[in-house]
Amino acid sequence: MKKTTPQQKAEAYLTAFGLSLPETSVGPGWATTRVLKVRSRMFLVFGDRNEQPNELTMIVKLPTSAEMVQDLYFVRESKGWFKQHDWVIAHFDAEDDVLAELPTLKGWMTQSYCAMAPKKLAKLVRGDA
Repeated sequence: MKKTTPQQKAEAYLTAFGLSLPETSVGPGWATTRVLKVRSRMFLVFGDRNEQPNELTMIVKLPTSAEMVQDLYFVRESKGWFKQHDWVIAHFDAEDDVLAELPTLKGWMTQSYCAMAPKKLAKLVRGDA
């Protein structure tokens, strides 16, 4: 029986969290990626071409904090279109404690969701009146 890695546990947890947000769905992305969408707009990408089972890569849109998070050990430099549009790449290797970062990653997912969702749904998630 295969043992579940912390990275796989984190992806399952974050996927469940993402699916708890209004009008979300999960599906295949491009190549080996998996995506979460709000309506038809992608707000999170899991995976990378050469990712191993004991690694986790996430791409999220962070319009208010993309610049602030660049110095975190698990953030990889975004380039081109991703950088221009405030998408941030988080990557966790086997030795990284991804489970300790779940509160941060949930916050990032919420920010990304709100950036991509229709205004009415974003207000609902943020708790705006």
